[in-house]
Amino acid sequence: MNTERAQELRTRLQAQWDGVISTLSEKIALQAVSAHGIAADHMKASAQYVAQMMQEQGIDAKVVQSTNPDGTPGAWEVIGSKIVDPEAPTVLLYAHHDVQPVPDASEWDTEPFTATIRDGRLYGRGSADDGGGIAIHRGALAILGEELGVNIRIFFEGEEEMGSPSFIPFIEEHAAEFASDVIIVADSGNWSTTIPSLTTSLRGNTSLEVTVKALDHPVHSGQFGGPILDANTLAAMLISSLYNADGELQVPGIAATEPIGGLARDLDEAQVRADAATVEGLQLAGTGSLASRLWTKPSLTVTGFDAHPVEGAFNVIAPSARFALSLRTAPNQRPEEAQQALTDYLIEHAPFGAQVSVKPLDNGMGWAMDAQSDVVQIAEEALQTAFGQAPANKGEGGSIPFIPELQRIFPQAKVLVTGPEDPKSNAHSPNESIDLQSLEHNIIAEALLLDELASQQ
Repeated sequence: MNTERAQELRTRLQAQWDGVISTLSEKIALQAVSAHGIAADHMKASAQYVAQMMQEQGIDAKVVQSTNPDGTPGAWEVIGSKIVDPEAPTVLLYAHHDVQPVPDASEWDTEPFTATIRDGRLYGRGSADDGGGIAIHRGALAILGEELGVNIRIFFEGEEEMGSPSFIPFIEEHAAEFASDVIIVADSGNWSTTIPSLTTSLRGNTSLEVTVKALDHPVHSGQFGGPILDANTLAAMLISSLYNADGELQVPGIAATEPIGGLARDLDEAQVRADAATVEGLQLAGTGSLASRLWTKPSLTVTGFDAHPVEGAFNVIAPSARFALSLRTAPNQRPEEAQQALTDYLIEHAPFGAQVSVKPLDNGMGWAMDAQSDVVQIAEEALQTAFGQAPANKGEGGSIPFIPELQRIFPQAKVLVTGPEDPKSNAHSPNESIDLQSLEHNIIAEALLLDELASQQ
């Protein structure tokens, strides 16, 4: 890819840099916490700010309120477009303008909603997730200016941190305004501040509630203990039976795959342990690469367990126990299929004849990038030119269900998942931040990508 063009764009970005930082700083100050009400005035103000910012980049942007599934007013969304040539490719730029809450500001080293630059990083809630994504799109459009050669559509969502309850109805209602050839989702991150990445996959997710019943009512543990096991113990046995000796799920019908597109490099075990704050001596579960265990193999978590609290415990055999399971599924497996396989296993493997009932809950499909796509090749070249380093693509263990839904609604569109985060970004945590040098590289990479897509028509 043209390094001279990259340098030209970088020079332009330097002239625009104060505007990029100002945009990001002002966005942080808006405190767009969707958990405080997706339909609230502060979220409307955030959407209006983003729309105005995009209007300044030549986008015909507007704020539209979505409708929740129950018919109540929903999130404030930003949509818009700029058509430069009806024959040119159309690119949809996605980010979200809502942010996570700050439960305890005392855990921060800076004011959470005041942008603070320290040691080349800009700190503040939403600086990385996903103010950085907005800044990437804004910066790329600004430095391309009138040289923009593709049609642009934008969607800046206002409820991503709340699970996007009205996302699909909104997209389907405004389908004509989202139709595109390429979708760039700037809500992920890079391998490091110096090594870029495309996100190759996202796990799906499914959840359910399980009840294990042994008795119709509590009984005295001294009188009946021994031949009759309490429901908490039975529940623990059932959960334990889901795993083999290596700590891998052994449930028939739940898929496990290797990293999409091959593994460029494995994760560093010491870093994973440090990031997760594992206790000394804890053995990591599973086999194979850490990347596969974190990105593309299934994982099961007990997210809730109802039992009598230790405080006030007394000698009684618990008649029933209830627990919640969250299953992250391989990127290409239908979550309904995995949910049914898990349900069947739990019922069929009830320990000691206990009654096991399962209540299925939410499902979200995973996503896998087409590693052979021409658009992926272009994006990788753009990243390498901008960062000066070959990309090390990576999966994500989490789930972003709207991405496969976008792919379902627009099956011809090619989806790229990029973003501003790096291992030190602390998205959703105290001291969230974004590396400014990496942000600059990301902006250049997106501009180069849009340039190259324009040349493909």
